[in-house]
Amino acid sequence: MPNFAANITMLFQEHDFLDRFAAAAKEGFQGVEYLFPYDFDTQQLVERLTANGLTQVLHNLPAGDWGAGERGIAIFPDRQGEFQDGVGRAIEYANALGCPQVNCLAGIVPEGVDEAASRDAFVDNMKFAAGKLKDEDIKLLIEPINTRDIPGFFLTGTTQALDIIADTGSDNIWVQYDIYHMQIMEGDLAPTMKKHLDRIAHIQFADNPGRHEPGTGEINYQFLFNFLDGIGYGGWIGCEYIPATTTAEGLGWYRPYAGTPKAV
Repeated sequence: MPNFAANITMLFQEHDFLDRFAAAAKEGFQGVEYLFPYDFDTQQLVERLTANGLTQVLHNLPAGDWGAGERGIAIFPDRQGEFQDGVGRAIEYANALGCPQVNCLAGIVPEGVDEAASRDAFVDNMKFAAGKLKDEDIKLLIEPINTRDIPGFFLTGTTQALDIIADTGSDNIWVQYDIYHMQIMEGDLAPTMKKHLDRIAHIQFADNPGRHEPGTGEINYQFLFNFLDGIGYGGWIGCEYIPATTTAEGLGWYRPYAGTPKAV
């Protein structure tokens, strides 16, 4: 049976962030993920995870000035020192939270920088990050994202991600495969995930169009969840969607998979 993690950056937004851990546990989720932990003290987050019996599944490396529209800095040739500092910070949080993997958002290709230079910077940064994270027994993930939601994003497809991983020569980099993004960019979801199963460490999803919960769009999620179970995918599946109404009202798809709700 698939292991679902609530992405509490997007789910349970009707609650303050620190209260979303309890809300996720109450609905039977065993794990949580979110974009960034860095606005909170590690002890605050550890207390919420522990009190609610939750596993910290994933968070991202620092990704630049999010409020200003940055979506990662790993492809910026002139910000490699900042990126390396961010790796150290991510390790500090991942170790404190017991988080086994972190994701790197590549970024939007900066104006005036050609794609080859961005790619070289990305490969160099991934070599650095993968080595530092491996020393701490933490996996590094990279995530292709669609260019409709984030125009100009550098990493946009599965083959591109795998080629970059190969060029790093590292055995500590995997693909974070987001079904929503890849439905938009390349389709052929089930065969692609099966073909590259050994390099996919984490999966996320939302339906398309609208980026809402399963059952609101064109993707046959009942088939895909059964398919992933059948091919032996053993990682977490992150619920990274925008609820069409409230989170709880949109969890009908999840009831057959839910763990035992916790009294919190």
